Amino acid sequence: MNAKRIVKHAPKRGRTNWARFDAISERALTAAARSDPDAQPTDAAFWKTAKLVMPERKEPITIRVDREVLDWFKSRGRRYQTRMNAVLRAYVTAQQRAGLKSRTG
Repeated sequence: MNAKRIVKHAPKRGRTNWARFDAISERALTAAARSDPDAQPTDAAFWKTAKLVMPERKEPITIRVDREVLDWFKSRGRRYQTRMNAVLRAYVTAQQRAGLKSRTG
């Protein structure tokens, strides 16, 4: 292998301002969470009936897609394969709701 072709990438750093986060009081953090309807704090009663559900393992495959399609997903940032899976999942769900069955089922 030609050493000139080896490219090393430094790990990307997050954009979280940890100093600012550490300076927020517990009261302010709770108030901010309560103001967001999608991020309500939970209490002990909520966790009494909670069940741990592990996500299904993904199946590694090789797939051929148009370069333009791949470039579009990659241009949206990291985790492009996860987004591609979400699009395929939405398609499968729509087909199932329409009553279409798979060829294997």
